[in-house]
Amino acid sequence: MSAHTVDGQLPHEPEKATLEGRNKILGFWLFLGGETVLFATLFAAFLALRGQVLDGPTADQLFDLKLIALATGILLTSSLMSVFAVNALHKQNTKSLIGWLVATVALGVCFLGLEIYEFVHYVGMGHGFTTSAFSSSFYTLVGFHGAHVILGVVWISLIIYQLKKRGLNTTTAPKVYVASMYWHFIDVVWVFIFTVVYLMGKVG
Repeated sequence: MSAHTVDGQLPHEPEKATLEGRNKILGFWLFLGGETVLFATLFAAFLALRGQVLDGPTADQLFDLKLIALATGILLTSSLMSVFAVNALHKQNTKSLIGWLVATVALGVCFLGLEIYEFVHYVGMGHGFTTSAFSSSFYTLVGFHGAHVILGVVWISLIIYQLKKRGLNTTTAPKVYVASMYWHFIDVVWVFIFTVVYLMGKVG
């Protein structure tokens, strides 16, 4: 199947129509396995250090669950937009696909805005990166996730540009699918962060 295949002439799952596309998906699953191990290490470090606050504020004093719940809702909604994007991909509806990807990016940017506000607020409360072992492990874990969100926003934005320039074909389809996998991964990681960092921080 040519990479220049036009809309309407692709198989139902164009991301898997070529060996290269299938290899990209398989390779990305392996990459996500490595990312899972990396995040598991950061979670373990945070759990070991979360009680080491020194003279800094505690998690219970810092966290505003309403704000975090809002950020969580935004990110999970962006994941739903990504699901709709893949559905549009399989229907070979390029216009709808681009629209859902734009919505995914927009919600990702909103999430990042809330996270930046959160960090600035914490620093104002005396919770800097070097305040304590707890603060260092917190910013490393949550900040590393935030960096992944930034990467996802940039990545999906570039894919949107490619779709507008080249259309949907067997070259761009795997890129959309893999980016969607990545976005779901960082959403799942955030669910664990919300539970382990924020909820456990409030309830002890």
